[in-house]
Parts: sequence; C-alpha cells; structure tokens
Amino acid sequence: MNTTRGFGGSGRIAIALLVVLVVLVLALVLWYRIGGEGARAPIRVGILHSLTGTMAASEKPVVDGCLLAIEQINANGGVLGRQVEAIVRDGASDPARFAREAERLISEDGVVAIFGCWTSASRKEVVPVVERLGGVLFYPVQYEGLETSPRVVYLGAAPNQQIIPAVSFTLEKLGKRVFLVGSDYVFPRVANAIIRDQVEAMGGEVVGEEYLPLGDRQVDEVVAAIAAAAPDAVLNTVNGDTNTTMFAAMRAAGITSERTPTVSFSIGEPELAAMDTGSLAGDFAAWNYFQSIDSPENRAFVEAYRAKYGADRLLSDPVEAGWIAVRVWADAVEESRDASADGALRGIGRRHLAAPHGPVSIDPRTQHAWKTARIGRIRADGEIEEVWSSGAALRPMPFPGWRLRQEWEALLADLRRGWDGRWAAPPRGAERSP
Repeated sequence: MNTTRGFGGSGRIAIALLVVLVVLVLALVLWYRIGGEGARAPIRVGILHSLTGTMAASEKPVVDGCLLAIEQINANGGVLGRQVEAIVRDGASDPARFAREAERLISEDGVVAIFGCWTSASRKEVVPVVERLGGVLFYPVQYEGLETSPRVVYLGAAPNQQIIPAVSFTLEKLGKRVFLVGSDYVFPRVANAIIRDQVEAMGGEVVGEEYLPLGDRQVDEVVAAIAAAAPDAVLNTVNGDTNTTMFAAMRAAGITSERTPTVSFSIGEPELAAMDTGSLAGDFAAWNYFQSIDSPENRAFVEAYRAKYGADRLLSDPVEAGWIAVRVWADAVEESRDASADGALRGIGRRHLAAPHGPVSIDPRTQHAWKTARIGRIRADGEIEEVWSSGAALRPMPFPGWRLRQEWEALLADLRRGWDGRWAAPPRGAERSP
C-alpha cells in the first residue's frame, strides 16, 4: 500500500492557520507597543487665559472652571477611555501673546482643543491661528457678535442673549437717558454701536460716550463727563481691573446706584470681590449665569468648585461657560469617536447639556450656544440676585438684524484700520504707527 510522504491536505491547512495566528499575535504586539500605547496616552488640551495683567482677576477663575471639568471627566473614566491632560498658558492680557501661545499649544504641545480668551481683542488674534493650523477654540465669554468661524465654538452670549435684553431692561425700568462707557477695544465699540441703534429705535437718548484703554487708571475725565451729563443710567462695558478705579471715582463724584444706576456687561462675582461691594449694591449686571441661581445643577456646581478651590471662592458666568465648554467638547469627542479637532467639530452638532444656569444647546449653524438671558442686582455681600430673566434659552443671533451683515463687517474693518491693524487701542501715551 502506497503512503504519501509529507503532510496531507488537513496538515497543510493546520500549518497555514498556525502561520496566520502567529502573524496576528505579532501584529497585536506591535499595535500594543506603538498604536495601543498611543491610544491610551492622555488627550492633550490647551487652556489659554490671562494669568497676569489687567485681565488676570477675571480670567484666572475661568482656568479653574476648566480644570474642574477636566478633573470630573477624568474621575469618570476620561474621554474615549483616555485621561485628559491640560496645558495652561498665560496670554498675559496681550492679544499678540495670545496668538503666539495658541500657535505654540497647537504646533508644539499637540493639543486637540483650546479653551480660552476673554477679550474679543485676544479672540480676534487667536481665531486666524486655529483656522490656519486646523485647531478648534472654545470661547467662554459674552461678546459683541459679528463673527462666526468653523473652527470656533462660542459658549458665551451673542448680542441678543445679553446686550439687547439689558438695553431693553434699562430703558423700560431705569430711564431713557443713558451714558455709554467702555474699554477702547472691539467689544465695547461694537456693543455700543448696537446699543445706540437700539436706544434710538426705543425712543431713548445717548447723552455721552467715553472710552478708556484696557488697564487704564486715568478715569477722572470720564467720570466728570458722566457727572456732567447726569444720565438716568450708565451702560458699562469697561473690562478688567480698571473697573475698580472707575467705580471708586464715580462714588467719590456722587454717582451712586440710587441716583444713577450702572448696568455692567463684564463685572461678575470674582470682579466684585476686589471692589467695594457695599458701594456697588443696587447696581446691575447682565449675564446668563449668577452664582445665586437656585437649582440642583447649580448647587452641585458651586459645591464642587468650592470643594476644590476653597469655601470662599466666587463663581461667574465665564467660569460656568468655561466648565460647560470642556463638558461639551468631551461629549462631542465621544459622539464622533475621534479625539482630533476635526472629530470634536464633527460631533459638536446640537450638543445638549443641563448646565448650572439652565439648558444649553449648541446651534449647528453658527456653533453658538442657546442661552438664557438674565439681569441681576448687586448685593452688599457680593452676590448678584436675579431680577429679570428671558425665562427660556434664546437662539443665538451673532449678527443683529437691523443692519446688513456687510454693514456690520464694514464697522469692524473701520475699527481695525483706526487701530493700525489691531483690535484694541494702544495704551495711553503709546505711539501709533505712522
């Protein structure tokens, strides 16, 4: 009987299967050492705010809000099973430095998202950087509108969610004659253009308009102009620690909340902590969030923030928005299953969050948040107590409808030309370009 030497058909199949198995094992080992380790590495994000300079007191608490959200996310398993690592950079209240640090975060540190900026002057410098490098910016502060970018998610209020409701409240409750005072950069200038249009349409009168460079302390002329005009109310878009000097001078000049109430657009609870809150009691602030909101979500938020940073710490609207920004980013990445900047943007869709101030959704058309507008009265203890609310989240409208978009864009271009290509006036005494 003939016997076939070597392996039969079944033996050859067994050998082939063994080879395939060995190849698969080697591939898995290689994936674990190269790709698997990378997949389990932390996801890097950037936090870019002013830790020094005139805006530091406002922006440092926003950094803390972002870090709290990251800590909470990591405690719950991270994002896509990976921990989130925050790299914090100092914009130093300087728009040009914000741009440099944004480029460094993306190009050198490899972050997949940036949470940052307060002033619109800093944001205007960072947006071209994230657009050029394919990054994404999550911006947490109310602003003047007149902007959309495919690489920016706007978590602060658009004009119809803060400025416009506050003007209506002022003219209906406080008086028709208003004085406008602001810092000399793009947000206050555009905000006051919006306010002027609205005041005129509602039959009011702007009796004066003055500006101070960011960080300026020479406030006497501005305060004297307010006193001379004797308005029914002051609409204040001054940012940063200039507010401390200005309000002290206003009180010394007899401009009090009883006689001439002020409605501020950029003073929150942390800023009040550095001021004489007793003398500010009775003035107003326009935001979407106040620390005093009584809801289960906000009580949990305040408790977590104070447990991490101290029982005496105060929260503000941008602090909440910074916390929301991180949570929305994490949800978007989980939705797309892709931690890259493009993955976050694909997943941003119509994100929904039961936020401390109320429900928040991201409008997919503009990448702005739906938000509830609120007006609050400042109390002597430094809290802000809500006196008016829109009652529901408002659809974001970055471009107010009473001018054409081209007209708004022309206004921005004129302002920038007047500042020699920048988005803010130079400090007092600084030389302009010839």
